Order: sequence, then structure tokens, then C-alpha cells
Amino acid sequence: MPTSSTNCDFSPMKKIIKDDIQQMISKLDKICNILDNEDQCLLGEFENIKKDFLRIETSAATFYLNCYLSPFIERYSDLSLTIQSLSDRRHGALIAVERSDPLDSLLQTGIPIGAPVTHSLLESIFYPGSPLHDGAVLIRANQIVSAKNILPLTSAQGNGITGTRHRAAVGLSEMSDAIVLVVSEETGRASFANKGYLYPVISP
Repeated sequence: MPTSSTNCDFSPMKKIIKDDIQQMISKLDKICNILDNEDQCLLGEFENIKKDFLRIETSAATFYLNCYLSPFIERYSDLSLTIQSLSDRRHGALIAVERSDPLDSLLQTGIPIGAPVTHSLLESIFYPGSPLHDGAVLIRANQIVSAKNILPLTSAQGNGITGTRHRAAVGLSEMSDAIVLVVSEETGRASFANKGYLYPVISP
């Protein structure tokens, strides 16, 4: 996870992650013992370990996302609720949250909105068939500045970068300190891009 200056207290999250990792180590030790003593297929156990690791990663990423955004947007709860709802419905979305670096010169400006951040407005923007659902929403402070913005695409491959939305999220995060949220309409998985990397925050 990239470093970033925040006002968050990392101690509780570190303890939770450490405890979860210790539990994973215990499970791995158990698997090693089974390998030594029994002749049985362990693919199911491996799958459970993979799910445990993804859960730990998602929990930590969600915490860091809150830390990264809370100094720049007071309506974080509305944003979080929107991402959860869009993920549940598998409605694709792309939301760029401006932090310290101005973003106007890095994107092709879309349709001005100029409205406060609310989960109902964000959900309506990304509702399938909405004239505004293509492209990215730009959020600055507590305002939805515009929709249908076109972001620069990354040339990087891998790390979950599978479609245009993900390439756009990573692309803008490579060129600025913006946090870019993306929801996949194929899987419902929600991620955020920071400094050229994608991190899962909701994995159905």
C-alpha cells in the first residue's frame, strides 16, 4: 500500500490485520500437517486461504481509502454507500476524487453538475441508460463538479486492470494524487486506484 500522510490512527487496523494473518498462519500450519500425515485433496483448503487473504486485503484497503479521502470530502459516508449500492447492483461506475493536485488539465471535461455529493444523485448518474453514466464523475471537496469526464488511460497491464474504466482509474492516479473509485459492471467488484495501483474495497 502506498504511503500517504493522513490523520488516521493505524494502530487498531494493524492489530486486526496482524490477528487475521496469525489465523492464516495457523491454517497454513494445519495444511502442512495434513500434507505430512494424510493423502487427501487440499484444493478446497487453498481456496479458503485465498478467500481469507482477499478479505484481509479488502478490509485494509477500505480503511486506507477512508483515511485518504476523509481530509478532502466530508460526505464520505454518501460516497461509501453509493459504491456499496452500485456494487450490489453491478452498475458500472467511475468516480475521481480530487485531493491536492488540480485535475482540470488532466481530463476532458464532460457535463457540469455543480451539486452536493449525495448517494441518490450519484446512483442516478450511474444508472444504466442514464445519459451521464458513461465516463467519470469528478468530485471536488463536497461537490459533484461534472460527469461524463474522460480520463487518461494507463498503458499498464495486470493488477486487475481489465477494462476501460479500470485503465482510466489507474491512468489518472498515475498522473495525480487523485483517488479514483471504480465499480465493474461485469463482476460488481469495487476498487480504488492510488498512485498507479488498484486495491479492492468490495468483492462480492
